[in-house]
Amino acid sequence: MGRRKEKDFEIRKLARIGGGSLSVTLPIELVTKLGWREKQKVVVKYSRGRLIISDWRPSRNG
Repeated sequence: MGRRKEKDFEIRKLARIGGGSLSVTLPIELVTKLGWREKQKVVVKYSRGRLIISDWRPSRNG
């Protein structure tokens, strides 16, 4: 599989995994810039019609 054209870089498809979940792949270049790693926990929030994915941080409140 060749590299995507630059204009198609941000276009991704949803894929079904298991019975009821969907997944989306993230561009490795962006994941590397964020310093994220495989199996890292992330938080997915819905806000104003968008999904926001951010690094998960354990709470300090115990």
